[in-house]
Amino acid sequence: MATREGPRPGGRSARVQASVHKAVQTLLTTLERTEVTVPLIAAEAGVTPSTIYRRWGDLQELLADVAVERLRPDMVPVDTGSFGSDLMAWAEQYAEEMSSGPGREMIRDVLAAQDGTGAYQCCNFTRQQIEAIAERAEQRGEVFPDVETVMDGVVAPIMYRILFGGAPNAAHVERLVTASLASKPAP
Repeated sequence: MATREGPRPGGRSARVQASVHKAVQTLLTTLERTEVTVPLIAAEAGVTPSTIYRRWGDLQELLADVAVERLRPDMVPVDTGSFGSDLMAWAEQYAEEMSSGPGREMIRDVLAAQDGTGAYQCCNFTRQQIEAIAERAEQRGEVFPDVETVMDGVVAPIMYRILFGGAPNAAHVERLVTASLASKPAP
């Protein structure tokens, strides 16, 4: 199995990665997932299939890499004025995005990758969002649960339902957030 080389800042490597990622996204909007192949992606991106295999190893690793980039938050959580409403707004949006058809596909792609680094990155993206909400709350002098309490009490149950059941509804998300807010902050 090919080892995935880390992206280098700028240059040809960055251009290739951007081109291949864009090709994957374009093809996934026009073809069924099962129809997307490395040769099709390579042709769309203007690279050779060997470039893709050398960099990503196989199609699943490439799909996971694209999904991780798409799951990277592109903005800080909304500031509503209080920790409770910030967390509620974030959790509702998170549940909605992750339980959507594209969200579920990206989760499957990330989890299907063999090296597991994509899942770790996605967990860190989520943790960073919760940390941003917590830091804002601290600046306002609000008492809030620690980040791990929110990860375990809000994020984990949402993700579990998405993976193994139906999408969590707004009332369920509200119950999770309310229970986390009632938790004692870490000493």
